[in-house]
Amino acid sequence: MNTAWRWEYQRYDPKTERLVESLCTLGNGRFATRGSAPESTADAVHYPATYLAGCYNRLTSTVAGRTVSNEDMVRLPDWAALRYRCLPEDAPPGDWLTPDHPSLRHCNISLDLRAGTLTRRLLFHDAQGRRLGVTHTRIVHMGDPHLAAQHTVFRAYGWSGRIEVVSVLDGDVTNTGVERYQALAGRHLVEHRAGVEAEGTAWLSCTTSASRVRLGLAVRTCSRPLTTVNTTCTADTATQTSVLPIRRGRPVVVVKTAALFSSLDRPVIDPVRRSIEYVGHTSDFPTLLAFHRASWDRIWSEGEVRTAGEPGRILRLHAFHVLQTLSPHTAELDAGVPARGLHGEAYRGHVFWDELFVLPYLALHFPDTARALLMYRHRRLPAAREAARRSGLNGAMFPWQSGGSGAEETQRLHLNPRSGRWLPDHSHLQRHVGSAIAWNVWQYGLATGDTGFMHGPGSELLLHIAHFWAGAATWDAGLGRYRVRRVVGPDEYHDAYPDAATSGIDDNAYTNVTAAWVIARALDLYGELPARRRTELLAQLGLAPDGLSVWEDVSHRMYVPFHQGVISQFHGYGDLAELDWDTYRTRYHDIRRLDRILEAEGDTPNRYQASKQADTLMLGFLFRPAELAGLFSRLGYAFDDALWARTVAYYLRRTCHGSTLSSLVHGWVLARQQGSGAWRYCREALLGDITDVQGGTTGEGIHLGAMAGTLDLVERGLVGLDPGPDGLHVDPVPLSEIPGSAFSVSYLGHRHIHIRFRPGRIGVRVPPSLLGPVPLVLPGDRRERVAAGQERWFRLPTD
Repeated sequence: MNTAWRWEYQRYDPKTERLVESLCTLGNGRFATRGSAPESTADAVHYPATYLAGCYNRLTSTVAGRTVSNEDMVRLPDWAALRYRCLPEDAPPGDWLTPDHPSLRHCNISLDLRAGTLTRRLLFHDAQGRRLGVTHTRIVHMGDPHLAAQHTVFRAYGWSGRIEVVSVLDGDVTNTGVERYQALAGRHLVEHRAGVEAEGTAWLSCTTSASRVRLGLAVRTCSRPLTTVNTTCTADTATQTSVLPIRRGRPVVVVKTAALFSSLDRPVIDPVRRSIEYVGHTSDFPTLLAFHRASWDRIWSEGEVRTAGEPGRILRLHAFHVLQTLSPHTAELDAGVPARGLHGEAYRGHVFWDELFVLPYLALHFPDTARALLMYRHRRLPAAREAARRSGLNGAMFPWQSGGSGAEETQRLHLNPRSGRWLPDHSHLQRHVGSAIAWNVWQYGLATGDTGFMHGPGSELLLHIAHFWAGAATWDAGLGRYRVRRVVGPDEYHDAYPDAATSGIDDNAYTNVTAAWVIARALDLYGELPARRRTELLAQLGLAPDGLSVWEDVSHRMYVPFHQGVISQFHGYGDLAELDWDTYRTRYHDIRRLDRILEAEGDTPNRYQASKQADTLMLGFLFRPAELAGLFSRLGYAFDDALWARTVAYYLRRTCHGSTLSSLVHGWVLARQQGSGAWRYCREALLGDITDVQGGTTGEGIHLGAMAGTLDLVERGLVGLDPGPDGLHVDPVPLSEIPGSAFSVSYLGHRHIHIRFRPGRIGVRVPPSLLGPVPLVLPGDRRERVAAGQERWFRLPTD
């Protein structure tokens, strides 16, 4: 029943309800509400929740005999809750109806991607033949980032009487959305106050306990026909009850309109008073819906990636969720890229390196949003510098997991649900997150030509991260190389050498190569800066004018390990034991989380050549083969297509894909090699969330990096569209399963440059503007230009 713009679920299934709730989340880049049934409350099946971008709070818990502190994205009060029951004329009151009620005969859930609406249709049929049809239509307003609304229609079939409807604004909520976090404290909201204004608007105020974010929610509930409303309030909940006449042909309509404000808003206001005033002056639901649809139409014109068939339909869903999490409204916020979107509480809502997979798409479609996300990092540069200082290092050491403050939020214990044991967590040693930030700064500069950012905040980010790497690299006289020790690579499975007393591994190839790249780009940017800016930055870095000579040396002599004719994932990787993959696949079938399996057996992946996800091969995601060859040449290493092909094949056989990002990267790398297995991995990346390939994780929140990465796969991977200082580069990689695509991009100030790619040709249309022509660099270093107001088609090599 799914169509190009509509996702439908034709029945209610408690086993998949959490998955449906995540995939049917609605948001506007400022806040989002999971696609839960209004009738539901949080339990083992349902998890209604709303989250506000950038709203975090810290709590202390006792876990495994240790006191731990965790910062979480806060679950906000439930604005959408609605309870109802039938009051027939000839029978006692019925039960409160829910999707779990035995009288439910039909359930249809429809997500309209074009309009940004979620519609639930339910039909209840009791033993006496009475039927009640219920249709909920929900929006989280894309045009007005403070508003959400829910329109409910009740229809009686075969009976008449009354229907009792209870509209609830529920502040008695805790973070309980992830089962393995149940040992952690989750009650983040305190100082509740609730009330109802004279005109019938219910309101609720509360504050996060430690971060002191003040929240104000107001809900206006209107019904047709009009009726008397009885209100009751507790400290944390406002309830409005109506009893309305209903009969065949005379439906009952109930509309809830919600306004959300917080002390994070600018200018600073009283959130609860503002929410009451705001919701009191909103338009009726049809008007709100029309504005909402028009706003989505504008966003789709800038953000859609079109391709045919099932891949195109999934890509549209992925774009929908990316844009709900990181819309143009996000540009007004101090918020990063939460790895699981605003869709659930997995990873506690933290910001990882996933922006590496998100910002290339945003920089080409919504550059203002991309800039704002980089500014989230820049505002936390002082915290990163302090973290480096405390570690005895220079520059900026960004945290692996970030939240509100910029401090390291990575947990120091994690639960293995297979063994039930809490184990030390060393993933904070993934220092490569700094290189991801630097790479995104550079890509943003190439796509936008935003000199103000690159010479200002961008240069500070890039040079401070380079300063960190130049100091973290230590000279090894025996090797005649610089080395980076005691880190964890993107693989994450290897956090120590077998039987070692200390954590971390040495010379992760991805970490070292990207560190050298960062230093080289920092030197390039430094050379472009005005003299006074260079002097200012050197003073800020605490460097003498000749201090950059060490950077130059490190960027040329960073150590990269090799073994058996391939790039080693890290120094000593080739000395590890080989895993009996066939035995483990036969015994466990699904071995994506091999680390948990081995730990439950009393073993560890540190002993084996076995990787959770792409690590060394991440180099092939960031850099095309020619770029990689240039990087290795700068470092003094031989690099050719044969070496890279051997390296790709080697790690393909030793990776269990425990992360949704892994299939994306492997598909990308194989597509660039035109490998026969590329589509298998690309398809898995497309299906990762909608089929919940990791068995329950999507219900805890979508994988935003994987979703955005599939969009980037089409644009930069298959079309080969890369912004450069000399033009938009096009270097396509044909993939028969996705033969063509179309999208609009921004480049160097031009907006809505329309790209249409077909096998063997590409069309480029540039809207009229005063910016002049758009330069293109086609395969074979062929240089072309497309004038403003012009469309041109170019033939491309097919071999």
